[in-house]
Amino acid sequence: MKEQPNLSYINQLSGGDLAFEAKLISIVKRELPQEVEAYKKSLNDKKFQNAADHVHKLKHKISILGLELSYQLAIDYEEDLLNEDLSKQKEFEEVLQIIMRFVEELK
Repeated sequence: MKEQPNLSYINQLSGGDLAFEAKLISIVKRELPQEVEAYKKSLNDKKFQNAADHVHKLKHKISILGLELSYQLAIDYEEDLLNEDLSKQKEFEEVLQIIMRFVEELK
């Protein structure tokens, strides 16, 4: 079973401050789709340095959503992109789909 996104880290960070949690979640909800689109566009345009930069930004969202294994995957994929190695693309994009679905369902 793959790891599942969760709000544990956000809850831990907020120390019970619900307004802070809501603000952080709204930032993730706003930025994540934009960052995923920018990543995909860079990849389609074969701009691997740009794609790696977007993966770098996305890995912080992955971390915030409690996905430790996926965070390591993002680190490795970011490095691979700099060498135009797309061997981890499918696995990384599956993680993106999982977190996009999770974030869309957040209130």
